[in-house]
Amino acid sequence: MFIYLGFANVNKPVYIIGMNDMPTSDRLLLHLKTNGPATAQSIAEAFGMTLMGIHKALSGLVAGEWVRFEDVVEGRGRPKRYFSLTGAGHGRFPDRHAELNAEIIASVRAVFGEKGLDRLIAEREQRQERRYADAAKGPLSDRVAALADIRAAEGYMARVESGAEGDYLLVEDHCPICAAAEACQGFCRSELTLFQALLGPDADVERQDHLLSGGRRCTYLIRQVRSG
Repeated sequence: MFIYLGFANVNKPVYIIGMNDMPTSDRLLLHLKTNGPATAQSIAEAFGMTLMGIHKALSGLVAGEWVRFEDVVEGRGRPKRYFSLTGAGHGRFPDRHAELNAEIIASVRAVFGEKGLDRLIAEREQRQERRYADAAKGPLSDRVAALADIRAAEGYMARVESGAEGDYLLVEDHCPICAAAEACQGFCRSELTLFQALLGPDADVERQDHLLSGGRRCTYLIRQVRSG
């Protein structure tokens, strides 16, 4: 089980409790989860380990079908081998909000129909609005950082990266309600609407990467809307 403590302010990393005490295999899974596909050489450098040791750990994860690899041609020379998580690898991370699992979504849809499901989503969105109220205060940089802090605390492994021209990128490396979102895309639409409402009219929110559309994570580009 992984334990996270998110500090998601702009340009600050997400710290992991006890990461140095994790087995190498767990550290590798976490590294690939938060950083995406990586070569054995880059992982060895990040971990301060020998390339042989990393290859041994990666081989075990590949054999267990937690990790896969792809050989990528980059210019001249031999292809580089990139390792990434499989679906099972992503599944090693905690999935909270069991009350929103696919079985309950299916039951709500069967008993109350799509209108009933829409009401459930609207009710959840209203609860989130109240819970996220503090994220709607101060300049845009503070609002984005506060939103990321809340999302990190909820298990989304959220952080903020600074972009060009004062833009921000809200990155969520994990989705703790993925099963519910797969069963009902309305949850994803609801969250995008919620982010836009909370950040206000001086912000434009655009989802760039989407886990359920084949991305390895969800990302949101947040632009400052300049008057005139």
